[in-house]
Amino acid sequence: MFDAIVLAGASSRRLDGADKALVEIGGRTLLDLVVAAAEGAERVIVAGPRREIAGEVTWVQEQPPGGGPVAGLAAALAEVAADWVLVLATDLPRVAAAVPQLLTAAAHADVAVLERDGRRNHLAAVWRTATLRGALDRLPAVADAAMRALFDAVAVEEVADTEGWGVDVDTWADLEELRRG
Repeated sequence: MFDAIVLAGASSRRLDGADKALVEIGGRTLLDLVVAAAEGAERVIVAGPRREIAGEVTWVQEQPPGGGPVAGLAAALAEVAADWVLVLATDLPRVAAAVPQLLTAAAHADVAVLERDGRRNHLAAVWRTATLRGALDRLPAVADAAMRALFDAVAVEEVADTEGWGVDVDTWADLEELRRG
């Protein structure tokens, strides 16, 4: 059993300030796609401003608002009850197929994370909840902290992203490419 955290507080500067979570691909918002990717979670917690959504979620707001993904993670983690927690950014429309892979790989480490071309996608991971709490506690502050800092001093299992599961939407060009195929 696992809970899920969806980080949806991004300011979307490279999308000219558009609300990235509400951008649509195939008639569904990015937020709806990523919440659906957490299928099987006991509970889905979304960190960010409230928006209309198809599924049932618990909403939290990072402090300070706009404080970055680690701040969102800290706010949402207070709502997590399961031993494992799936952590996803709202701009990963293809991530659903990676979730079973991450859940399986996490059994062998403190965290399983998508990796492509030697780079970890820190916003697509499954954590032991206790380990994630400890990693957050070791940070001097959560506002504007780097996600990669959470991965220091923990056992990491990398899941090779050979299918583009972790492709994200950062720019209008990214969005058009995803819409095309």
